[in-house]
Amino acid sequence: MTDTSHVPAEVPPNAAGRPVGRRTVLFGTGAAVAGLAVGACTTSEPSPTATATATGDVCTLTKELTEGPYYLDGQLVRADITDGKAGIPLKLSLTVVDAGTCEPLPDALVELWHSDALGEYSGFVGRNGHDEPDNGTFLRGGVLTDSSGVAAITTVYPGWYRGRCIHIHVKVHTNVTPTSDGHFTGGQEIHTGQLFFDEKVTDAVARVTPYSTNSVTRTTLAQDSIYDEGGATSGLLTLTGTPSTGYTGTLTLGVER
Repeated sequence: MTDTSHVPAEVPPNAAGRPVGRRTVLFGTGAAVAGLAVGACTTSEPSPTATATATGDVCTLTKELTEGPYYLDGQLVRADITDGKAGIPLKLSLTVVDAGTCEPLPDALVELWHSDALGEYSGFVGRNGHDEPDNGTFLRGGVLTDSSGVAAITTVYPGWYRGRCIHIHVKVHTNVTPTSDGHFTGGQEIHTGQLFFDEKVTDAVARVTPYSTNSVTRTTLAQDSIYDEGGATSGLLTLTGTPSTGYTGTLTLGVER
């Protein structure tokens, strides 16, 4: 097993890494998207339907969050980023709006990356103490928003790694050019942030496989060095679903162009 004691933890804003100066608007979350029709991937069913709602005031400002140490350039433009990774299905519906006009922002690339059920990032497998195949692309990628500003992305519920609560990293780019090989070039990065998960939902997820095999101590939202208990204004998703059917997650991000 790999020794992870030397692994650099993600740093809070203004400490190191990407500067945190630009501010964005995060709108209150709306209704969840349609329910999932997915197969169970659990060995036990820990709870009835869980609904976690992250409420927030419309047009409330929130600061950007650190990029963290696991970003890789040049990822794929694709709606499904799972690459066959095991885990509870998660369908995200992220709406991007222009902070100045409150209008939907079409053709913006919403890019995500996060760890798998064992807390490992593609391209960096082993840093959370697990030995598994690493193709350098699993749970990475993004899509262009539609005419309503919505980016719909299919993934799995993330796992956790030492020192951080469960989260998903997100970037928003404008004016990118998709390439014939499925990647993108150019554009401007206008937002860097993170998405977070309600602890009641995560408690249920952590009791089923493969999440339950992750022996690393889990950091909660309250213990995290980056999440500031700001609810939707700090990136907390609205979640609906169960471990056996999967979850949907929604959030509306207002960004400054």
